[in-house]
Amino acid sequence: ILAFLADTFLVLSFQTPLKKTNALIAQMGITFVNAYVPSALCCPSRASILTGKYPHNHHVVNNTLEGNCSSKLWQKIQEPYTFPALLKAMCGYQTFFAGKYLNEYGAEDAGGVGHVPPGWSFWYALEKNSKYYNYTLSVNGKARRHGENYSVDYLTDVLANMSLDFLEYKSNFEPFFMMIATPAPHSPWTPAPQYTKSFQNVSAPRNSNFNIHGKNKHWLIRQAKTPMSNSSIQFLDDAYRKRWQTLLSVDDLIEKLVKKLEVNGELDNTYIFYTSDNGFHTGQFSLPIDKRQLYEFDIKVPLLVRGPGIKPNQTNKMLVANIDLGPTILDIAGYDLNKTQMDGMSLLPLLRGDKNVTWRSDFLVEYQGEGYNGSDPTCPGLGPGVTHCFPDCVCEDSYNNTYACVRTLSAAWDLQYCEFDDREVFVEVYNLTADPHQINNIAKTIDQEILEKMNYRLMMLQSCSGATCRTPGVFDPGYRFDPRLMFSNHGLRARRFSAQFL
Repeated sequence: ILAFLADTFLVLSFQTPLKKTNALIAQMGITFVNAYVPSALCCPSRASILTGKYPHNHHVVNNTLEGNCSSKLWQKIQEPYTFPALLKAMCGYQTFFAGKYLNEYGAEDAGGVGHVPPGWSFWYALEKNSKYYNYTLSVNGKARRHGENYSVDYLTDVLANMSLDFLEYKSNFEPFFMMIATPAPHSPWTPAPQYTKSFQNVSAPRNSNFNIHGKNKHWLIRQAKTPMSNSSIQFLDDAYRKRWQTLLSVDDLIEKLVKKLEVNGELDNTYIFYTSDNGFHTGQFSLPIDKRQLYEFDIKVPLLVRGPGIKPNQTNKMLVANIDLGPTILDIAGYDLNKTQMDGMSLLPLLRGDKNVTWRSDFLVEYQGEGYNGSDPTCPGLGPGVTHCFPDCVCEDSYNNTYACVRTLSAAWDLQYCEFDDREVFVEVYNLTADPHQINNIAKTIDQEILEKMNYRLMMLQSCSGATCRTPGVFDPGYRFDPRLMFSNHGLRARRFSAQFL
């Protein structure tokens, strides 16, 4: 089993920069066109992949140690039960990791690079966040420093070479699992030298939500300046282009590994997954560049899978999430999923094309904002609590950018319902059938009964765990609505979901 994880992907960009990946994985297998993350930020999303759990169950809420990103608490309570730990201990797999793990991995307060999480036979992890040169790797717990010589230090190529070595020298008597997590296309967007001139005519997509004011949206969106300055537009276009350039090396990596599997005679017996930990925005609603928001451009990701029993050139429209990856891989390995506490569902029946599969019609999105206690000195009018501010004082996050959403996709409805845990207790609702770019917030005009049901469903999902996260959604025939529970103490505790993390 081989899993590729690209960082901060822009789903709209997928087809063009990754032509080899498209040919070798998508065209040879299945593309999930409705794949999402339950939190549009690196560390919470990666924790969801590893644990198969929503953030309110693994308790990684943002990219800081205080937010439980690679903290000692995470290491003690969650790491022993990740799907790689189960693969190695219970299923006899040899396991290999290379690349970015969690943003605060290697922090001195959390054991430094000497900490090797349980479940990994071979460990080549990047210290802290994304870099391409001048970084430190933990090589099975020992620090290895890299410089800025392209031929030996460019991280995407280093990960490719380490992965090829593993495939060359691994045991042939045990099944294997590889997870290759490239920082690309994350900032600082440093392409390989041979790709610095690529995509010169490419710019960020100008969809209908590009460079417009986010009317009837929460305050962090409303503070963005419209129209954006020319310098901001130039900056985001340059970033978009460089992101594509960095992905060309990822495309090369995937080609090399697929060819190596073919030479080894293992390609037909190997499942290959390609996905990302979150989306990315470049100018939508006049926000320059980042993620962390509840909208499609930040929570939707690519998911491609090829492998035994998967027919080529398939497209699947089911609503899937990255909490499904762990259960799927354990299911492939033959592990009893009832022995786990995972919130996700195995995709294996969908991969095999099983008929009459009962599937979810909704899932939960949740995020707790990062921010400083004081005001940003460069943007005093927006404090306190804002962070990731641009020179023109458009800020991408704040401590009360804390929300939870139900994303629903059924035969009759393509809907998103969100509540903010802020002073306004702001609500956003979108009908994506009529409004795919989420311009019009219909919270004040949608039928009141639907609002009540969505509010109730949100409470249930915010307090779910394991099997209760897979109960019927609002538009499933099996859904049961008891409005009295909306006013119980249980419901009130669930609504204030951030309190349990503080």
